[in-house]
Amino acid sequence: MPEVLKAPLVVEFPFTRSLGPVQSAFLTGLRERVVLGVRTTDGRTLVPPVEYDPVTADELRDLVEVAPTGTVTTWAWNHAPRRGQPLGTPFAWVLVRFDGADTALLHALDAPGPDSVRTGMRVRVRWAGERSGAITDIACFEPYDGGPGTPAGPTGHDGSFTDPVTGIVAPARLDYVYSPGRAQSAHLQALSERRTVGERCPSCRKVYVPPRGACPTCGVATTEQVEVGPRGTVTTYCIVNIKARNLDIEVPYVYAHIALDGADLALHGRIGGIPYDQVRMGLRVEPVWTEDGRHPDHYRPAGEPDAEYETYKELL
Repeated sequence: MPEVLKAPLVVEFPFTRSLGPVQSAFLTGLRERVVLGVRTTDGRTLVPPVEYDPVTADELRDLVEVAPTGTVTTWAWNHAPRRGQPLGTPFAWVLVRFDGADTALLHALDAPGPDSVRTGMRVRVRWAGERSGAITDIACFEPYDGGPGTPAGPTGHDGSFTDPVTGIVAPARLDYVYSPGRAQSAHLQALSERRTVGERCPSCRKVYVPPRGACPTCGVATTEQVEVGPRGTVTTYCIVNIKARNLDIEVPYVYAHIALDGADLALHGRIGGIPYDQVRMGLRVEPVWTEDGRHPDHYRPAGEPDAEYETYKELL
């Protein structure tokens, strides 16, 4: 059995969000060292504020200011902080109910060790030195022995600030190790040898390329490897007119579904070596490999007569 492949993979993108009046006021308030919540119709004060009551779904706009002090309602110790977390040394994740609030906010508590943290301990905000209107304007919480800060209770606030924050960009990133599994590992290793290998279903006898380890129709495991292609038939296609970022391919170009000879599932591939407006269903194609490529760079006309529609209509 070939070795199952695995490799580190990173998915990241900037998530841009516009802020409504409540979130805009909350984040701008943090920039100005003001903690704002929102009052519900039944008198509860929610911090962080939300735009709609989670119980009644009523729209909420009644902003109030609460104290920058509060009480830990629950916590967990973080022994090994990761990149991008609030503190670079071990700290506690805590839910803090601000004085004057009825709900708690999740953030970091800077404490010397887990023995120094307890539910019910008093804390206060440690503000970041440079603030921009983001949750990171609260650098963290720190232990505090005093009573409620100022204001001692929730007070009305109109949410007005100079130069309010109206949008945020939150970088999203996920690091993980991806393994394609047994079937696709064999497929990828065969491609490195310039062969295309699928798997046949023991029940319906269809050959799937790329293989998935199980038949999507019959639901049974597929283990019989079958080499297909290298030539195939264009079953359908589209003309791409938008240039993709970091992809050095001039537009327009053609992206097609290609049914390799012997396969019962069409795969994706780019069509080259022919003007884009001459690509057609039924066109017979063959793979083109680059010198160090681990998969075909594109497919080009094979110089054969077009396939009859009846031979590939079931693969559309």
